[in-house]
Amino acid sequence: MPVLSRKPPRDAVHHPLFARCYARVGALADRRAGVAEVRRELLAGLSGRVIEIGAGSGLNFPHYPGTVSEVVAIEPERHLRQLAVQAGVRAQVPVDVVPGTAEALPVKSEAFDAAVVSLVLCSVRDPGRALAELLRVLRPGGELRFFEHGRAEGRALALTQRALDRTVWPLLFGGCHTAREPLALIEAAGFEVTDHRRLRVPPGRVTLPSSPCVLGVAHRSG
Repeated sequence: MPVLSRKPPRDAVHHPLFARCYARVGALADRRAGVAEVRRELLAGLSGRVIEIGAGSGLNFPHYPGTVSEVVAIEPERHLRQLAVQAGVRAQVPVDVVPGTAEALPVKSEAFDAAVVSLVLCSVRDPGRALAELLRVLRPGGELRFFEHGRAEGRALALTQRALDRTVWPLLFGGCHTAREPLALIEAAGFEVTDHRRLRVPPGRVTLPSSPCVLGVAHRSG
């Protein structure tokens, strides 16, 4: 187990009200907005040792394939971490839920075959530093699986996203920023994006500021 002793304060991230809402809404979105299928696609074919940052309540855990030998799941928010521990017990693969922040992962360098970020880069305080940490902990050639929402391609929605990011959205949604550009952030960190597709959540006519998403794979170069 490559977990080190350096840990942030227990409440390095503290959004108790949002955490409780997110846990309920996330499970509902999995069932009714097709997010469970996206999670399965996100994790399909993974193997070896995996680190997941911002694991939330553990909604990804049921979808890890049996070829994964271990998941180290980093979650800084106390309530979500407690739910993730419960979900980890029910998972079909070994899951170790660890307190920590994305910008200072409490694990050794080059210790993992793959990393997973799922609706996380929107809310970390420093996405560039978080991705640099993932680059550090991945072995050469290791892959990054990502499912993130970000800036809309349409001008009107993109302007709305930027306005919300400057005002109420981060306050209401646990620090989330809808207008970040995950592909650009991942590439700027030194990853090579090898596959991706854009999608909308939910997939129907309803469009939210958080609806534009991207799902894909990137690699740390050898």
